[in-house]
Amino acid sequence: MQFRFADRIDLLLITIALCLILGHAACLLAKVILFGQITGLFATTSFSVDCDNQYQNLASTIINNTVCPLGIDLNPLNYDRLQKYDKELKLNEWCTVRKNAAFGAYNGWLFFISFLVYSIGFTFGSILMSYGNHRTLTISEILIVVNMFGQASSFLNSIGSFFQSIAEAQGAAVSVFRLIDEVHDENLNERGILQENISSEKSIFNINGDIEFDNVSFSYPSRENVAALHNLKLIARANQTTALVGSSGCGKSTCVSLLLRYYEPSSGRIMIDDQSITDYKIKQFRQNIAVILFGISIYENIRFGKLNATRAEIENAEEQANAHKFIMKLPKKYDTLVGESGIQLSGGEKQRIALARALVKQPNILLLDEATSALDNVSEKIVQEALDRACKNRTTIAIAHRLTTIQNADYIYVLDEGSVIEEGTHETLLAKEGGKYQTMVKMQQSIKTIGTQDGLMNMAKAVAEDEEQLLERVRLLSESEATDINRRASLSTREKSVFVRLLKMNSPEWMFILVGCLVCLLGGLRGPVFSILFAKIINEFNDCKYIDIRRRVLITSGVFLLFGATFLILRFFQFLTFGIAGAKLVSRIRSKAFSCFLRQEVAYFDRPENSSGAICNQLSSNAAVIQDMVGSRLGVICETLSMSAIGVLLGFFYNWQLTIIIFIPFVILLTAFIIQIRLSSWLKSQSDLIYCQASTLAVEVITNMRTVKQLSMENEVLRQYMNMIDQVFMISAFAMFALESIKVVQMLAQRMGASFAAAHAFFNLFDRIPTIDNGSNKGQELVNFCGETEFNQVKFIYPSRPTVLVLNKLQLSIRSGQRIALIGASGCGKSTIVQLLERFYDVTNGQLTLDGVDIRKLNLQWLRSRLGVVSQEPVLFDLTIAENISYGLENIPMDEIILAARKANIHQFIQQLPQGYETKVGVKGSFLSGGEKQRIAIARVLIRRPKILLLDEATSAMDPYNEHVVQVTLDQAQAEDPSRTSIIIAHRLSTIRSCDLIHVLEMGRIVESGTHTELIQKGGIYYTMLNTQNNVQ
Repeated sequence: MQFRFADRIDLLLITIALCLILGHAACLLAKVILFGQITGLFATTSFSVDCDNQYQNLASTIINNTVCPLGIDLNPLNYDRLQKYDKELKLNEWCTVRKNAAFGAYNGWLFFISFLVYSIGFTFGSILMSYGNHRTLTISEILIVVNMFGQASSFLNSIGSFFQSIAEAQGAAVSVFRLIDEVHDENLNERGILQENISSEKSIFNINGDIEFDNVSFSYPSRENVAALHNLKLIARANQTTALVGSSGCGKSTCVSLLLRYYEPSSGRIMIDDQSITDYKIKQFRQNIAVILFGISIYENIRFGKLNATRAEIENAEEQANAHKFIMKLPKKYDTLVGESGIQLSGGEKQRIALARALVKQPNILLLDEATSALDNVSEKIVQEALDRACKNRTTIAIAHRLTTIQNADYIYVLDEGSVIEEGTHETLLAKEGGKYQTMVKMQQSIKTIGTQDGLMNMAKAVAEDEEQLLERVRLLSESEATDINRRASLSTREKSVFVRLLKMNSPEWMFILVGCLVCLLGGLRGPVFSILFAKIINEFNDCKYIDIRRRVLITSGVFLLFGATFLILRFFQFLTFGIAGAKLVSRIRSKAFSCFLRQEVAYFDRPENSSGAICNQLSSNAAVIQDMVGSRLGVICETLSMSAIGVLLGFFYNWQLTIIIFIPFVILLTAFIIQIRLSSWLKSQSDLIYCQASTLAVEVITNMRTVKQLSMENEVLRQYMNMIDQVFMISAFAMFALESIKVVQMLAQRMGASFAAAHAFFNLFDRIPTIDNGSNKGQELVNFCGETEFNQVKFIYPSRPTVLVLNKLQLSIRSGQRIALIGASGCGKSTIVQLLERFYDVTNGQLTLDGVDIRKLNLQWLRSRLGVVSQEPVLFDLTIAENISYGLENIPMDEIILAARKANIHQFIQQLPQGYETKVGVKGSFLSGGEKQRIAIARVLIRRPKILLLDEATSAMDPYNEHVVQVTLDQAQAEDPSRTSIIIAHRLSTIRSCDLIHVLEMGRIVESGTHTELIQKGGIYYTMLNTQNNVQ
């Protein structure tokens, strides 16, 4: 029989009616797929993504600061961190529930439309058949039309089951596209930065090197009311060294930022060879001066300066930077990994590699911004000699607080409040009585930097020992047999069901899970009910007389609609209940994982696999994947299994022989489903390793974006990142094509397999027992704590460097109220003593006691609450200044915050800001200078009134004036509580001359002790160090 719509107007009418219904469903999905928009759904998804970004930013900031040992704040602050983190998780949880409710409603609506198609199709067909002029219409013809649209609606339903992922991707893409669109902003300097050659722009390599700031004024976008520069005029002549000096915040570093075109001047011009810098290529203009290194090999770090550099050019640059010798002693020489942010290198080694990276491309202009401020005298002298050689025959602009490093400059500008107040050579400025420069020099004459020990060892020997320490440090990355600090609990995760453990963690939501399971069980009736109704309606068409067809079919079609509406409601509650359970589980896992990370000992973060990027990736991506196991997608799986089980039971009830035959393909499909879960779990683990590497690279690049821009390395880091991501795509493609024929089951299995792998990783973390539990409440709390400290024959070896003896039978006693100083060359064990006192590590041998009690017996939280730490790298959070000062404390009056700021000499600066103490400091305090950040960190310590004060180069980032003022503040802090014990690590003599006792360390032992006067009279190591520094100056 030939069937044509053109011959049957009645069937054409049915087709039109069904097209209208199905078209509505198709448009609904098209909105999601093409535009990501359904009323409320897109907004909900986008808002949920924004919430995700907020808590991820908070987690990234905290974890990044936690990974750095001296950046870990004391334990009371951890609870504040957890509260802030949990607050962000609650908001994210609420967004997830809203999103799942919306998904459930729209998904249920698609199922209702599927039933509606059959109901209307059969109803309209029965009406046509009941009229005399359509009596030739047969059930076969009706079935052809209705099933055609019914299959189409089923296809839309199968897509609808996964449009949650599509909508989530659309929502996440908003922020990505917003960032991409910013590239087209005409006001952005970085527009077109990835384009290689723009012929209309001049080449930087053709310039002579004369730099001029012509009446330049500038205000930072975040502080528009504060002028960073005001009508600045200065000239840096070609092939000469020009120095910029002044107090913190005077505008020195702002000049460098403008010269590198991070910002554009508000007014005035910056010119090179009488040509505006806007006429030059940005990528060729930017030069490198940074210290921060990326976690790749030394060779790659230097090659970043010039991608096409030959091996000979790289080695020549390292020789100029005085780094070639120590690199050649490393196990893998230039291929040695430096670790995340260069943590495997000392400050001097990092600085020399950074200098080589700048020199490898033979720059016309060299910018030095505090190039030696963080170095001890040994490293400073080595790097300074390298800098002096590097400055020859090129234009150099140097910024420094240590005036001894720039006294040989050809010309010096003294800045104050964004303007030049003095200029000239070192001699002419020094001759100006009462001048700013002369005052700074006189103030620094008492600042003697301590470091080398020529009386005991010469410079070559000091460098050699520093390099020997490096050889041991790199074993962390090169030896596979290093101590495994990622110990698991005795009960392995593999011995317990991951799914059962997840359900136990989800037990508080058992009511939601129970309701969800019941809904899924009822939802599983959808297929069998549909089959029964479909068979019944066919029988009614065949068995009834024409006069009864319309009435009987109308009743059955009404039942179709009733069940369609029922399944719509069931689908909504299925997504809602499992969505609530899943959202709360993910929040609970993230909160527990975050708490576990904060509990881990510092040695845990020394391992490369526990880098900040890997941890943040686990908190964000892996936790979200787990929701599939107990979330809305689990509901889909439960409903599918329920439908299959009910279908099989009914099949055996009606005809067991036929059911067995049909059941065989079902078993094959189920087997493939299980295989796919296991395969996906393994592939997820493999891709996670690559994702962690990519995340670590991304975190380093974003954190050090200025370094990337200085190096013009945007394309190179993008290439490296995309290479890593491409490996993940290859793994995913393998999984997709391996079982491509399974379609829907495959998609669900992939998600489930990934969920199992992510859950394994989290349970391994939960089961890990830290050697030092930062969250433990056990231990003694001393009632009348005095601060008496004693190191009794202490030996210490870092877990990650088991062959290096850092402290060797250290004997040190500190009485309550004493101010003691620890000095010595790099690697002598000074900072290790502070870390042992903070109990970041436990002693390997010997005993460390406080008030006669072994430190391991004390309550860790109580202990750290009695310590105040100010380290060389201040840690600030993206909060207001007031919140940073009072961070971790509750109900602190504003008067106390202001008092602490006054003591730290930062109050006057804060008052000048438009929002005062409510001014946000930016991520890692990016809106503030180094000295401003340090003073806020000092204020945060002073407001806590610690019993023991630990100062590790606390004033290293300050100019002489602020250093002097803050040092007086610290002296006053000691005076206001005579029982307060202070332990000071310093290179500058001004910070330790008034100490009660000075200990000189060498190779992990105290080799000399006494007051400043006693040590000078003794004429030993300390005296030699002092004389050596005087000679250097």
